[in-house]
Amino acid sequence: MVTDIEQLPIRFNPDRLARFCRDRGIVRLSLFGSVLRDDFDPDRSDIDVLADFAPEATRGIGFRFFGYGDELGKILGRKVDLCSRPDPRIEPTLRRDAVTIYESP
Repeated sequence: MVTDIEQLPIRFNPDRLARFCRDRGIVRLSLFGSVLRDDFDPDRSDIDVLADFAPEATRGIGFRFFGYGDELGKILGRKVDLCSRPDPRIEPTLRRDAVTIYESP
């Protein structure tokens, strides 16, 4: 299990990622799922991403949210499944195991 950013099987530009997050009011962006496990397939696996938004950032976001996954996929180099509200039954485990790749200062 990957426990920090240096162990990830993907590479990305952290400055570009930070700019993306700041521009959209994302205060924390974390990876979870197969990208953190040995069963991640660099040729076929997508990346599961959890976004925590500043409260005011989601006001009026509407359908633009769905485009964020596509934009983020270009930064991370593969398809992204973007989540901002995980199922409450799995959220504690998801957050415990997730690896943060961006956090606002």
